[in-house]
Amino acid sequence: MTINLLTFDQAIRDSDRFPKRHLLIGNGFSIGCRPNIFQYASLYDQADFADYPEIPSVFERLGTQDFEEAIRALESASRLFTMYAPDTAAGQAKMREHAAALREILVETVARNHPENPNALDEEEIWSCRRFLKHFLCDKDGHVFTLNYDLLLYWTLMNEGNPFDTEAFELRKNDSFGNDEDDPDTEYVVWQGETAAHAANIHFLHGALHLFDAGAELQKYTWIRSGVPLIDQTRAAIEADKFPLFIAEGTSTQKKSRIRHNAYLYQSFKVLTANALTGTHCFFVFGHSLAESDEHILKRLGRGHFKKLYVSLFGDVTSDTNRAIIRRATELAAMRSARFPLEIAFFDAASANVWGRV
Repeated sequence: MTINLLTFDQAIRDSDRFPKRHLLIGNGFSIGCRPNIFQYASLYDQADFADYPEIPSVFERLGTQDFEEAIRALESASRLFTMYAPDTAAGQAKMREHAAALREILVETVARNHPENPNALDEEEIWSCRRFLKHFLCDKDGHVFTLNYDLLLYWTLMNEGNPFDTEAFELRKNDSFGNDEDDPDTEYVVWQGETAAHAANIHFLHGALHLFDAGAELQKYTWIRSGVPLIDQTRAAIEADKFPLFIAEGTSTQKKSRIRHNAYLYQSFKVLTANALTGTHCFFVFGHSLAESDEHILKRLGRGHFKKLYVSLFGDVTSDTNRAIIRRATELAAMRSARFPLEIAFFDAASANVWGRV
């Protein structure tokens, strides 16, 4: 198959014919900024399995260092265990325990090895990323949907730079969080609910390290109110046995179930669906492999009505990874009815220069 690989600028110019363009971000966005932290292999190397010494053997048997794959395997195996060992439930319970432990280890590892604060990103990184986001949050008044848990996107959106810079521009960044009406001076802000969420254009589809489910409300930790770096707030919360709203289940079905049981996540999911069903729009996917574990999201694109999908490819177009992405994108287009055909285009991820590496 011959692929006409566009540059990012060519893809943007081609998409200028659509009134709105939206962006779906995958882990490649964060890997491009700090590959030593955000690649799953690096997380594995830095994870602390001291309390569960058997768990590394799970990764070894599966031949992977992907946390989500290990969680998926443990949970799938636990459902089959009693079929093959009906006389005991101990193995099944242990598998479930280890799957839950892996989710917590993943959260702890990401938080422990996350860049300390926004100052860890230099000015060129911030401004390169803002210029990238400008195509979606300024020029076309679109939405940004992220599947990542880290704070890189949030930090970039919050950094408005020098107000006297002649090249400065403002990004729309409504995430539907605001003051708690019962305690407006608290150190966090809260999700304002489904009604207010209609105006939101930033969506953390799988949660994030700065979002905490407090039961009666969803809280967003902020630096500006406490003076404490967000990652330090996250670490402190984890130490106090509070965990971020953070979906780490392995399968698409499990992720979708978690989404449906959380009002914020479900509302963000519905916003993605609504925009995918708008026939005049287009979508960009950056840094995502179109993997099966996010099928609940990808199906919304495949079954949507928007006209064109631009998908990033990194490195050699003929690599196994890129061939799989191309094949999956073609499958998404095949989901469409003749009434709402989906055109697919591919662009070179490096040419987007998201973090100023070029």
